Amino acid sequence: MKKQNILLIYTGGTIGMVKDVNTGALKAFDFNNLIQRIPELRLLDCNIETISFEEPIDSSNINPEYWCVIADTIKDNYKRFDGFVVLHGSDTMSYSASALSFILENLAKPIIFTGSQLPIGDLRTDAKENLITSIQLATLNNNGIPIIREVGLYFEYKLYRGNRTTKINAEHFEAFESLNYPNLAESGVNLNVNKEYLLKPNEGLALKVNKKLDTNVAILKLFPGISKPILEAVLRSKLIKGLVIETYGSGNATTETWFIDLLREAVKRGMYIINVTQCAGGSVNMGQYETSSQLKEIGIISGKDLTTEAAITKLMYLIGQDINPLEFQSIYETSLRGEMS
Repeated sequence: MKKQNILLIYTGGTIGMVKDVNTGALKAFDFNNLIQRIPELRLLDCNIETISFEEPIDSSNINPEYWCVIADTIKDNYKRFDGFVVLHGSDTMSYSASALSFILENLAKPIIFTGSQLPIGDLRTDAKENLITSIQLATLNNNGIPIIREVGLYFEYKLYRGNRTTKINAEHFEAFESLNYPNLAESGVNLNVNKEYLLKPNEGLALKVNKKLDTNVAILKLFPGISKPILEAVLRSKLIKGLVIETYGSGNATTETWFIDLLREAVKRGMYIINVTQCAGGSVNMGQYETSSQLKEIGIISGKDLTTEAAITKLMYLIGQDINPLEFQSIYETSLRGEMS
């Protein structure tokens, strides 16, 4: 068996930071010296190459332009490498992992996003384990065919489907969770892969990179007391083409006449409105209660059990594909990359 070739793509984030021994200030780590910093990588039976953004990007500044840079980097190196590990700041990692899952169509190789809560040079860092195991996961294969053939996110001993994740904690090492879908793998004494939960892509189809994303979208979280003028400002905006509404429980919202009328007016005007729950887990089920029946009747699209991160990136992606408006709801409510049940 030939050694697996893994490409490490460093975009920025805490994982790539080290403390200056003289000043104590954090500075970007030189990934060309990766083996010197983490000699344990020599124990992995693979070849590792690295590419870094010229200027590391704090994940708070990540946007679709950078998603396309990551996608192009993978496309340009797709034939040369067996797997990819993307090092990324944790704050928006779930958005980026979700976006890449939609941008990269017919993906047949592993792309593992990872990062850390503490810098790679910190004494108590979680960076080393996250990085080492992510690379190991990217090398897993069966007679040269990758076992993982989707965009994953690895953090604190667990591999998740990227577009099913949400960051749930800003301080704990266990920063991410996938509440509506099982873990793809778990690292302990053994590295256990739950193969029955992995995506099984169509064989033989060429990788397709869909970089046309429309950012004229927004997210609105409902709350008791939301006012009519605020909703009017959002729903009557001529710039917004799509809106993700975070509703209560299983997709419920106020039934006040002004609220329903504003939504109906926006839908008729051509705005795509997606209903997702603001709960950490669970699914939208419009029509289960009277407080969601009217939403279904006026043409609100069900986000089912999508995370908000997957809902908004899927909306950017599908609006960018110039889909026939009559088919949009059907396509949105269909799982494209394992993002919804």
